[in-house]
Formats: sequence, C-alpha cells, structure tokens
Amino acid sequence: MKQSLLEIKHLNKAYGENIILKSFNLKVEKGDVVVVIGPSGCGKSTLLRCINALEDIQGGEILIGGEPISRNAKNISTMRQKVGMVFQSYDLFPHKTILDNVLLAPIKVQKRKRNEVEKEALELLGKVGLADRKNDYPRQLSGGQKQRVAIVRALIMHPDILLLDEITAALDPEMVREVLEVVISLAKSGSTMMIVTHEMAFAKAIATRVLFLENGEIVEESKEPKAFFESPQTERAKKFLKSFEY
Repeated sequence: MKQSLLEIKHLNKAYGENIILKSFNLKVEKGDVVVVIGPSGCGKSTLLRCINALEDIQGGEILIGGEPISRNAKNISTMRQKVGMVFQSYDLFPHKTILDNVLLAPIKVQKRKRNEVEKEALELLGKVGLADRKNDYPRQLSGGQKQRVAIVRALIMHPDILLLDEITAALDPEMVREVLEVVISLAKSGSTMMIVTHEMAFAKAIATRVLFLENGEIVEESKEPKAFFESPQTERAKKFLKSFEY
C-alpha cells in the first residue's frame, strides 16, 4: 500500500462572504502526480496556498505525513520544508546571483554543506538550461528564465511533495517543453506533485490523476488522465476542455 503524504479533510476556505473551497477532501499518496484544472477563480491556486499554510482556513484540516499543518503551528518552518512550492511569480532576491538565490535556503535553513548543494544546484540549473547564467542577477534574466530558477530553488530543498502553480505561464512557448521534460523526469523518479495549470498538453503528459474543480468543489476526478482528456464524464468538463487545443 502506498504511503499517504497529504490528506485534506473537509477543508473550508473563504474570503469574507466569498466561499472558495467547500468541505474539500483529498488524499495524495507517494508518487502521485495530481493535476488540478478548472476555470479561473475555481479555487485551484488557493488550494495550493492552503496546503502550504500560506492561507488561514475556516474549517477542516490538512495533514502532511500524518501531521497537521497550520500557519500558527510551532513547527511551521519544519513542516514547510516538506512542502515545496513554485508560485506564478518567482520572487527572487534581486541583489543575489542566480546561484546564490538557489543556495540560500538549503544552506541557511537545512544547514547543508555548500559544496554539496552547489554541485546539485548546477546540475538542476543545467536541466532547465541556465547553468551558464549562474553568476547573473535576476534583472539580467527574462521572466521565463526567472521562473525556471524558482523551480530549481524549490527542487533543491528535497520536499516530500512539490506544489506547482502555473509553472509554464511565464515561459516562452519554445521553453515550455524543456520545463515539461524536467517535471516528467521528476515524476518518473517517484516525486509526489500537485500541479495547477491551464496548459492541457502539459496536464495530459504528466498527470497520474486529474481533478477538475469548479466553485471550490471537485466536479470530476480521474485516475486515467488520457481517458479524461479524450472523453470526460461530466458535461461541465466537456465544455471546459472544448475551449483548449491539446
């Protein structure tokens, strides 16, 4: 039996009177690649932010490896190391080089040796086509390049589960494939991921499970991604997918 890494029980999230997630339930097991799709405003990105305890919740609980995670927990720093996240924005430190941006957290937070971390950082930067930019500063990179650095920064922390929020959104079309290949490689190595995306080809290629959300609820779930994209079972999912070419 696979080990459950993430369990969400009756999660409720609202901003004032605006309900975002309604009694949301989900279990993610080790090795799962769960792709979350749905129309804008359906709660996809908010779900990831709740999992990483970046948002307060109004009900339910979120367990990482059987331990509850919340913004007010005393062990929040330790728990967040188990949950890597790449945001839609990259938020790099402008006064540090690309390499130093990647090295900062594993050295300062995880207390790892610089020579070990630097070797891994250069390998990861190479996989996303940026090893030769290690001594540049964020201002010298394009938006897409900065996003790839942010992906490397999350991966080098060796999280138990990696949350990816629209990671291809800032990339030029010709660079999407390179990032996709990196993520596919991670999936093949057994990494556990939750991915929010509007890129249906990306979703179809990487997912082991697909969740289709609307109005904060799971409208359709499939453990056969190919079948979902070719023949969704709900009318709402059919209508949604018709607006994409994949």
